[in-house]
Amino acid sequence: MPFEIKAYETLTLHSPAEHVLQVTLNRPEVANAMNTQMGLDMQAVFDGLCADPNAYRCVILTGSGGKAFCAGGDLKQRNGMTDEEWQAQHLIFERMVRAMIACPIPMIAAVNGAAYAGGLEMVLCCDFAYAATHARFALTEVTLGIMPGAGGTQNLPRTVGARRAKEIMLTGRPFTAQEASDWGMVNRLCAPEALLGEVLETAERIACNAPISTRQIKHAVNFGGQMDLASALMFEIEVYNRMVPTDDRREGVAAFNEKRKPNFKGR
Repeated sequence: MPFEIKAYETLTLHSPAEHVLQVTLNRPEVANAMNTQMGLDMQAVFDGLCADPNAYRCVILTGSGGKAFCAGGDLKQRNGMTDEEWQAQHLIFERMVRAMIACPIPMIAAVNGAAYAGGLEMVLCCDFAYAATHARFALTEVTLGIMPGAGGTQNLPRTVGARRAKEIMLTGRPFTAQEASDWGMVNRLCAPEALLGEVLETAERIACNAPISTRQIKHAVNFGGQMDLASALMFEIEVYNRMVPTDDRREGVAAFNEKRKPNFKGR
C-alpha cells in the first residue's frame, strides 16, 4: 500500500520539503524515551517506507524539544516487568531496528540533544548524523546490568572502530558532540537553532538527485562493506547496472548536455 502520513501516539510526521519526510520522536515530557508504543509506531513507519521506497527520497529523524533526541528505553515503564514482559517489549524494539536498517531511503539523524542508549542506537541506524553542539551521547546499558541490544554492538564498531566502541560500551561514559564528531560518528556540528535547517538543506540536496541512484549507493555501501574487496567490486557493478536502463539515467545525461536541471522521476 502507498505510504501515508498519519497520526501516531509517540511520533509526529510531516514533509518539510518536496520528497523529504521528517519523523520526530514526540515524548518530550520524558526526554523522548522509548516506550512500547514508540517501538510499535517506529516499526510501522519504517515498515511502511520499506514497502513504498518511492514515497520519499530522504528521511530526517529527530526529537521534539531542545534537550533530548532520545534518552533510551523508558525505565519507568520497564520497572517491575517480568522477564517475559521485558523480552516481549525488546522484541518490538528489535523489529523496529531491523525495519530502520532495512529502509532503502537515505536517512539523516538530526541529534537535537541527548542521545543515550537506544537513542544513540537509533542514530547509528541512520546513514549519517548532524548534531547540535550541546548534544551528548552514551551507551549506558552496562550500568543497568544489560548491554546494547538494538544494534549498538554492531553499528558502533562499524562507525568508530572496535577499540573506541568497546571503551564507550564497557564504561557507559557519556561523551560530547565534539568527541562524536572527532570519532567520525557525527558528520557535522551545528548551532542548536541552525540544526534542522542545515539537515534539511542536505536532505533537499539528496532529494534532488536520482532516487534510484541514492538508494543503490546506500545498498552498495551497506552490503559491500561486509564482503572482501574482490566480491564487493563485483557487487558494485551489479548494483550499478540496475541504473543503466532507467529513465533517470537518460534524463541526467540529457539535462547535462542541455545545460538544465534534471527532472528525476525515480524510473
